[in-house]
Amino acid sequence: MSLKRQLFVASLLMLLIPWAGLQFVLELDDALRQQARLQLQAQAGRLAETAGDQIIGATVITPEEPAIYVEPLTGSLNLDGYGADWPGFDEENQDRNWQGQTRSQTGEHSLQWQAMTDRRHLFLLIRVNQRQPVFFNPGSPDQAHDRLRLWLEPAPGNLTPDAQRTSWLLRTPAPGQLYGLEEASQQPDYRISGFMQQTGSGWQLELKLPMPANRSRLGFAALWGNGQEAGVSTPVDPLPVLVSRNLALERQLEPQLNQGQRVRLVEPAGWVIARQHSDTASQAPDFDSLSPLQVVEQISLNALRGLVRLYQPEPTAIETGTNRLAIEALPEEGLVRHEDDSVWLLTTREVFGGRTLILEQSLDQLLTLSGSALGSVIARSTLIIVALTLVLLGYASWLSWRITRLQRAVSASIDEDGRITGRVPDARSNDELGQLQRHFSLMVDRLHGYNRYLESFSRRLSHELKTPVAVVRSSLENLSHSDSEEERRQYIERAASATERLRQILHGMSEAARLEQSLDHADKEQFDLAAVAAEATAAYQALDPSHQIRYSGPDAGCMITGSPELMVQLLDKLVDNARDFTPQEGLIEVALDSSSEGLCLSVFNQGSALPEDTTTDIFSPFVSMRDGQEQGHLGQGLLIVSLIADYHGARVEARNRTQGGIDGVSFRVIIPAIHS
Repeated sequence: MSLKRQLFVASLLMLLIPWAGLQFVLELDDALRQQARLQLQAQAGRLAETAGDQIIGATVITPEEPAIYVEPLTGSLNLDGYGADWPGFDEENQDRNWQGQTRSQTGEHSLQWQAMTDRRHLFLLIRVNQRQPVFFNPGSPDQAHDRLRLWLEPAPGNLTPDAQRTSWLLRTPAPGQLYGLEEASQQPDYRISGFMQQTGSGWQLELKLPMPANRSRLGFAALWGNGQEAGVSTPVDPLPVLVSRNLALERQLEPQLNQGQRVRLVEPAGWVIARQHSDTASQAPDFDSLSPLQVVEQISLNALRGLVRLYQPEPTAIETGTNRLAIEALPEEGLVRHEDDSVWLLTTREVFGGRTLILEQSLDQLLTLSGSALGSVIARSTLIIVALTLVLLGYASWLSWRITRLQRAVSASIDEDGRITGRVPDARSNDELGQLQRHFSLMVDRLHGYNRYLESFSRRLSHELKTPVAVVRSSLENLSHSDSEEERRQYIERAASATERLRQILHGMSEAARLEQSLDHADKEQFDLAAVAAEATAAYQALDPSHQIRYSGPDAGCMITGSPELMVQLLDKLVDNARDFTPQEGLIEVALDSSSEGLCLSVFNQGSALPEDTTTDIFSPFVSMRDGQEQGHLGQGLLIVSLIADYHGARVEARNRTQGGIDGVSFRVIIPAIHS
């Protein structure tokens, strides 16, 4: 992957900024919900006290008690029997806003109704389903016909000695207007008027009558036939109680609501007797008036709302558009979802008489308070990220140009045959690329020196071989001219000694190659490195009394996996190298100790220090620091040490060291240990 792409991918990490903003929004949303929950609980307690004081003395509607819910009328109605002007009337959804669904004994017919009031009159829309009407025949009153019987029973507090249940009969000879007929006096009551019309599956009656007192009881029955009357009706004993919203209580609750809140007071039977809401203050801005940045901010805010909803607890779905609620299905508190997919925070409080007050807070209002500014921050940060990405790509192009220039400089310093023909110029910058260029320059200089060494190797090898070959040749020539046996023996010994020198030189040249081949087939085993090092050191001291060779470390207990023979060969090379540089009676110490990296096997020798500015690796082949003072050394010993160390998964290093006041050189082999 190119540097440009790497930096582009790295620049994508800046998307963590919006992610961190989202995490903050989620935490803020959770904190706001917790705070809003506590505030809603306190506010619901205050509203419950206000509602309880207002409805003291009002009859409690229990779940077992029949009721007719009366909606407040805000406009006007045209009494024509069709009901199309009733609020919420929906021909496609026949069950919307209808109450009842009372069925006849045969189950074929059903009764539905709606009720509304303008505080002076009560309006009823009554529908009979699956029943084509048979109209009243005035010439034959006993003939079977369809009719509606209406009962009214005043509220308990309004009862007088003469105020009992009153009933009216409503019938008509044809679709159209009709009036109530009081059954007790058989006199028309023009206060009760209405219209009757046929519908596709039955008939419908729209009535208007004086508004009864609060919590009065009203019932009706659709009847047909004669003799034993048949039909459908509301409950008769007792009659349904009229339930309507308490507008005075709603006016008291309105100023106590905050923006984005809704409150409802519900009877134990689930009827809503008071509802009030406060709209949010924020209005959707005009799109044409927004700047491009504001458009991005609005999009970010909408996306933020969607993300927050993903991380919110799953709300409980509830119905809010009906006049009756299932109290048992409502949570005591928590998140709820309305039919319009809006999410609210809900809490409930019990009110006098077993009623329930439901208070809700819009979460969109809370998120608007917390998210409007954060939406702007996220939108602006997105634009900043795009700008920074472009800057990073430009910076990557500049870095790529510098790397390409360095590549050309390195390529120009080496010819096609691998010879170093030039040097890499020093960098003027101090950053990582400048340091890399300086390292390349140093590497090329070292390779140049190493190449010079290789080029002079033939001369060194010729120098090493010249003397023993000359000795052999001169010995053979002198041997042919010698007269005595003693002279011939001396020439033969000189030739044999020179031949042995040649053998040692050739053996040293091929030893490393043979070792590399043998390592490919060597078997590893577990052995005690401490025992091997201690025994080998004792043997070195016995063979070389002219130096102080000693061992420092444990005698046993240092298990490793490898080859004990190869490890002895490694020690041989290190100790042999140490003897070459250690003066007579000088110290050579073989030590073994544990470190955090494993086992450390070291050989310290007293003597001259390593050069500080060496440009060659002393563990490379054909590298020697003897400066020609010794014969037969081609720099293969430390190469063999490095090969054996690699075989054991170890690394070897050399450094100058002062030990016990003695200056010298220490070779350390770091070996990973296996503990049994």
